Amino acid sequence: MSTDAPALRVPPPAFLADPALCAVLDALPGARVVGGAVRDALLGQPVADVDLATPWPPEQVVAALRGTGLQVVPTGLAHGTVTAVSGGRGFEVTTLRRDMETDGRHAVVAFTADWRADAARRDFTLNALSMSRDGAVFDYWGGLADLRAGIVRFVGDPAARMAEDYLRILRFFRFFARYGQVPPDAATAAALRAGVPGLARLAPERVWKELAGLLAAPDPRAAVALMAELGVLDAMLAEGAAPARLARLVAAGAPADPLLRLAALAEADPARLAARLRFSAAEQTRLVALRAGPVPTPGADDDTLRRMLARLDPRMDAAVLIGRVWLAEAEAADPPGWTALRARLAQLPRPVFPLAGRDVVRLGVPPGPAVGGLLGAVRDWWLAGGCTADQAACLARLAALVS
Repeated sequence: MSTDAPALRVPPPAFLADPALCAVLDALPGARVVGGAVRDALLGQPVADVDLATPWPPEQVVAALRGTGLQVVPTGLAHGTVTAVSGGRGFEVTTLRRDMETDGRHAVVAFTADWRADAARRDFTLNALSMSRDGAVFDYWGGLADLRAGIVRFVGDPAARMAEDYLRILRFFRFFARYGQVPPDAATAAALRAGVPGLARLAPERVWKELAGLLAAPDPRAAVALMAELGVLDAMLAEGAAPARLARLVAAGAPADPLLRLAALAEADPARLAARLRFSAAEQTRLVALRAGPVPTPGADDDTLRRMLARLDPRMDAAVLIGRVWLAEAEAADPPGWTALRARLAQLPRPVFPLAGRDVVRLGVPPGPAVGGLLGAVRDWWLAGGCTADQAACLARLAALVS
């Protein structure tokens, strides 16, 4: 196929009419949209980030963008990538390139004007598509057929592509979770299995980013089962994994929350797992909270649920308790009533203890340990009563203790 012959023409998708994007395309005649935006537009899915490619050298790209008044950020100039800021948003623009050397993590590239050579660098055929602003779709590696058939296929030899960057092993499963309808062929499956040792070379942050993307898919069960079959899951979660528990969580209708799904999948101590994968502080706190602490049961009354809500870490909300309920249901479906329990938790306002240390001091108690002791005693009384006593009742209880 000629490099300038489109494989398909479609009515220009709505995202191509975005004025901010149009300003960038106006500055770079001949540029095309590449990668995920093309794939998702053809599938009728929402388009998030829009990336562009152009045969123009980086210096010419920068000059053209600035010449039309657009801001340019040299995000990866050595590799031919700049970010054009238009309408308050960033659009990555990359000069066409070909790989000259790879080491399993990084590539040395040379710029080119050959669209096919640039497409050959893409990991999967469904990501190697490009689209001009008039809706012409260019397909050099059979991506359109694979997209229609639900096949996630590497561009070129799968083993060679993984050796160029072992992150592609995890990317395969992330894309399989979203787009795959057909199991990989024997050569791809063998290459995935053989590439497992290379995962040890990846930064933990990159591993978690890919795993989180996989777990955010509407239904990751087939991808996780395939990971387990090929030895990838054991390499990622060496402390142990429970794909069956994750499958029950998904089947129960739990939200597509990566941390909740990880809490179901991983057998590891959550704090250690979070440290190993270098979670943010917020991610670590939430993962630990999902797996630690009391679990509401369908037979619990409202007083009990309010006490659990009141005792939550201040950084957490009711979603953590609801998450624990989802995990309990995934562990064992009996007893019934999990759905009603989650609805009750969602409707209960989180109780807030209405007193503070200053209320104790106002009654003549000097600042010191006694203030905390009295405040704690009133809070215990408030909790025991189901967290329903208001500020006036708590002040009365405090006054009785002080007198």
